[in-house]
Amino acid sequence: MTARPSPTTALPTGGSAAHPFNRLRPRRSCLAVPGSNPRFLEKAQGLPADQVFLDLEDACAPLAKPEARHTIVKFLNEGDWSGKTRVVRVNDWTTEWTYRDVVTVVEGAGPNLDCIMLPKVQNAEQVVALDLLLTQIEKTMGFEVGRIGIEAQIENAQGLNNVNAIAQASPRLETIIFGPADFMASINMKSLVVGEQPPGYPADAYHYILMKILMAARAHNLQAIDGPYLQIRNVDGFREVARRAAALGFDGKWVLHPGQVDAANEVFSPSQEDYDHAELILDAYEYYTSEAGGKKGSAMLGDEMIDEASRKMALVIAGKGRAAGMQRTSKFEIPEA
Repeated sequence: MTARPSPTTALPTGGSAAHPFNRLRPRRSCLAVPGSNPRFLEKAQGLPADQVFLDLEDACAPLAKPEARHTIVKFLNEGDWSGKTRVVRVNDWTTEWTYRDVVTVVEGAGPNLDCIMLPKVQNAEQVVALDLLLTQIEKTMGFEVGRIGIEAQIENAQGLNNVNAIAQASPRLETIIFGPADFMASINMKSLVVGEQPPGYPADAYHYILMKILMAARAHNLQAIDGPYLQIRNVDGFREVARRAAALGFDGKWVLHPGQVDAANEVFSPSQEDYDHAELILDAYEYYTSEAGGKKGSAMLGDEMIDEASRKMALVIAGKGRAAGMQRTSKFEIPEA
């Protein structure tokens, strides 16, 4: 049989034009690490998070930001981030720190950086501005132009209203992220527990927000990432919130504590049974649509009818499983003539 797409390209595509750089990296767990804390930066390298983002924004005090930029450059260049997507969250464009964050970090550690995360994105122009700045730095420094991606964080009502335009603002975009804390404050939500439902509300207060972000992301072939759960010692609570996002189709979630990493990796990976079944569907469909299999448009896999729609659904599950490093425990047997 012919080789199928790799794990990161096996996900469904949307409306954006193809881009030469791989933008669909595993992001089940996205670990936040204060850029001003060398001890945490050292420890993060040994944790099994898919992504680590070194934070220059909320986790870094204003007076610590200038030094933290250089600390981040040092750890990106000298640390061992094997198997992880390396991201730096800069400050948002309404502050005086953003351009210096980007220039210092990218000039100092561009070859060892995968993405810049831009918080509090309110319109497409803010993403375009970051894209232009990155391009100028890459050209000046002789880096590969366009390799560094962008992650856009939606944290208020204006950003949510503009999320579809934001999602198509730059070919560098890789993810749209929900930032619940600032968002809750921006709409006057009656809750002080970030990630939990407001008291007295009979349904899911975040469903519309998450679905709007998800639709914008999928329409433009981006990943959708849920934000943090601040009760870091309540792993059961984290799992419950993460399961809701995973059920909708989100690709991963922020983690703020090592204890949340394994839970996120588990929740945003398919079960072994579902992964095996997805791979069987792909193998069976490939066989039955081939010359040897009779060039059928649909066929039976056990008691289940499979067709092109089945293949597309299986690609999603199989892609997530492969990205998680899962191994098959069953294989498709070609039926005897």
